[in-house]
Amino acid sequence: MHELGLMRRRYGYYWIKLIGAVLAIIAWVAGFVWIGDSWWQLASAAVLGVVMTQIAFLGHDAAHRQIFQSGKWNDWVSLIVANLLVGISYGWWQSKHTRHHSSPNKEGTDPDIALSAIAMTPAMATRHTHPLLRWLVAHQGWYFFPLLLLEGLSLHADGVKRVLSKDKIARRWVELTFLTIRLGGLVALVFLVLPPGKAVAVLAVQLAVFGFYMGFSFAPNHIGMPLVSPRLKLDFLRRQVLMSRNITGGPLMSVFMGGLNYQIEHHLFPSMARPYLRRIQPLVAAHCAAEGVPYTQATLWSAYRSVIGYLNTVGLKGKDPFLCPLVAQRRAL
Repeated sequence: MHELGLMRRRYGYYWIKLIGAVLAIIAWVAGFVWIGDSWWQLASAAVLGVVMTQIAFLGHDAAHRQIFQSGKWNDWVSLIVANLLVGISYGWWQSKHTRHHSSPNKEGTDPDIALSAIAMTPAMATRHTHPLLRWLVAHQGWYFFPLLLLEGLSLHADGVKRVLSKDKIARRWVELTFLTIRLGGLVALVFLVLPPGKAVAVLAVQLAVFGFYMGFSFAPNHIGMPLVSPRLKLDFLRRQVLMSRNITGGPLMSVFMGGLNYQIEHHLFPSMARPYLRRIQPLVAAHCAAEGVPYTQATLWSAYRSVIGYLNTVGLKGKDPFLCPLVAQRRAL
């Protein structure tokens, strides 16, 4: 990859995005104040939810050391983008996301499949005994989308909970200060401009759009792909490729998903700048074909059909058709 120049930094690309992120927030604040006391502010809140998600994608890139050569520069940009601009804890996200990257879809290791509201594994589907909860789990693929509306609130709450915890946390006061300015500042601005009823509605819409967009972009990358037993050992290529799904759709999909549509390439080269993922994709696909490693691509809608089908299958506690092929082969032996 170094020989092809695909591990070089794209400073111009990212500086434009970083400056654009700040300008977008300033423009939104100015527009919000100018619109004033109006129900049109609900549309403004939806716009802010989209802007926050796009900025969060930028924080994701910085946390993966994609933007700068310097680790300190990436850390501080991540802190500013995540905590000060978006309102989520960089430290909390980095810890969680690092564990996910090391063992995607591995039971007992990947935090992304250890959810409380959704049963991601057949074993998790048996934890409820109440008839209503069992019914909900059996149909969880369908209420997965309404649950995404709460993801924004959950992201903010998890970040605040972490920085207020008794755990040893690097830059605790920096994170706490940035989160206070961001979260408190938005609430103060909204209540200064709008009466209480409209203010609450605006905050709710912004959180709902932000959470739905974030969850909608991350969910199809791994849900419905094979689960891995804690006892199974895989080489790096198979561990990352078998559990990941790319989303087709070209440049527009890349913009919409912040580069997460090239999930396989991102997992193989997490510090590669976002613009290069498209260029390396044919090489990765060809290498996987030569090695006999299944390489999964799907349209966004096809991916979500798989997500819904998988969640409902797990919820019904039926036979898991998405079991890792390597696990199935070993069991057969």
